[in-house]
Formats: sequence, C-alpha cells, structure tokens
Amino acid sequence: MLKKIFVAGHNGMVGSAICRKLTILSDVEIITRTHKELDLCDQNAVQDFIRSEKPDVVVLAAAKVGGIHANNTYPAEFIYQNLQIQNNVIHASHLNDIQQLLFLGSSCIYPINIPQPMREDALLTGTLEPSNEPYAISKIAGLKMCESYNRQYGRDYRAVMPTNLYGPGDNYHPENSHVIPALIRRIHEAKEQNLEQVVIWGSGTPMREFLYVDDMAEASCYILSLDKEVIKRHTDQGQSHINIGTGKEISIRELAETIKSIIGFDGHLSFDQSKLDGSPRKLVDVQRLKKLGYEAPTDLISGIELTYSDFLNNKSELRM
Repeated sequence: MLKKIFVAGHNGMVGSAICRKLTILSDVEIITRTHKELDLCDQNAVQDFIRSEKPDVVVLAAAKVGGIHANNTYPAEFIYQNLQIQNNVIHASHLNDIQQLLFLGSSCIYPINIPQPMREDALLTGTLEPSNEPYAISKIAGLKMCESYNRQYGRDYRAVMPTNLYGPGDNYHPENSHVIPALIRRIHEAKEQNLEQVVIWGSGTPMREFLYVDDMAEASCYILSLDKEVIKRHTDQGQSHINIGTGKEISIRELAETIKSIIGFDGHLSFDQSKLDGSPRKLVDVQRLKKLGYEAPTDLISGIELTYSDFLNNKSELRM
C-alpha cells in the first residue's frame, strides 16, 4: 500500500537529504510544501493542511538553524520560531490521528559539562551551553512533546538527536552558517583571492563530531522503518530519543587543516581567541543506535570532499 509521508522542511539540508532517501522507495508518496505555500508558524494553516492531506507519516525536519554566531545574536527568533513550528506540526498531527511522526532535534540538547560521549540519559542533568540555550530548549521541548503524546495517547512519535551535520545543500552564509560550510567558503574564497591567511573564530581547541547529512537521512529512514516494539526494547521510557552520530571527534584546528588540504589553499590559518569557542567537547554516545542496527558509513574526509564538490557545482544556487 502506498504510504504518504509529509516532509516538513524539504528544502533544507536535512529535509532534502531525507527526500533523496525516500524517493528510492517504491511504496512512498512524498508530500512537501514550500514556506510560501505553508507557513509552519501559522497554527491554523498547519492544521488545515494536515487535515486535508492526511499523511500517514510526518517527518519534522523544519527548523530555524544556524551556527554559534547566529544562535548568540538571534536567540529570540531561535526559540520562538522553533517552538511554533514544533507545537503546530506535532499537535496538528495528533489532532488528525497521524500515528507516526519523526522529530529531528540536535545534540545541543545536552548539558555543557557532562561525561563524554553524551548518553541519551544525560538530558536535563545540568546547565546548557549559553550561546545556543534558546535553540536547545526548543529542541528539548520538541522531544518531550513526542514523549508526552506517546505516553498519553499511545502515539508513535520518535525523536532523533543528530550531532553536527554537513553536506550537500548546506548554508554558506558568512555569518549564520555552521563550522564546516563556513570554513569551506572562507578557505575557498581565500584561495581564489590569493590571500596569505584565513582567520578562524575561536582557539581551535574544541572537539566536535560531524555527520554527513545523507548518513543522517539514512539513519532517520531506518529508525522510521523499525517496528514500534523494537524501538521500545532499546529505549528507556523516560528518555526515548535516539542519538545519531559517528562516535568520532576532531578538533576545530584539525578540521580546518583538513579542509585547507582538500581545497588546496597554501596560506596560513590563524585563530582569533577573542571569539566564542562554545562547548569544549560535543560527542554523542551512539550505542543505542548501533544496537538498533545502524552505523554511519561515510568518513569525514570523504564527506568533506563530497561537500566541497557540491559547493563548487552549485555555488550559484547555494545560500551564500
């Protein structure tokens, strides 16, 4: 039987990757709407859309996202828009008897000073990283909404928490992008302009984990495909979300040197220690994911090479 899946946020990096994975399935009809066609912050519009389309599954990949500068500069927009989107889509799905939903969160939900790697049960055990606290709180609210609707109404609303993502379709805006696309753009432009150095924000010492977005999409579709009882056996009633990552980390300095090598920039990299570093480490524990039967296949160098190739091929269409 043909299954209708509504992918909210299909034009974003994550949503488009999920659509790419779903298109290879013969029994799936993908439903999408652009922001102009459907404002997910408009409660009535979302309810009318869900009521009329009646999808079998909802994938909530829509979100306002950005790097450390954007999170620190626009905290009100980050908490308001993300809460609005989540509240509207999750509640409308419930009201219209949509039994299955996948909510995509972020590893920033975990406290700043906790043992690494970060296990799912570390949630709400400490203080969040200040620069992206509003975004993190919105994502915590989203996964708790899923847990609450499951507990009260017997829904099958699953939540996944990916680590830092990168890949085709990323945002390369000079101020609002995440670290990998920001470094790709700045180092590429420095090479084109024959500059002698690129200045990178922060000390370069923080350790970060990165996941190729197509692996994230594959893991999400895999988790969606699992039987409800399988998910229950591998999650705790109080903490039912699932981390998605690689289990490997790299310093920002080593990451920058890797991107420099892939791009072929001969200049110098310097680090502006007056800028924010964020959390010293952010490595997710992926044992729950592995027990469910999934491991990310793309190594970091291969993923960055694929991402840089996409950047070169699609510069005119990317968010620059």
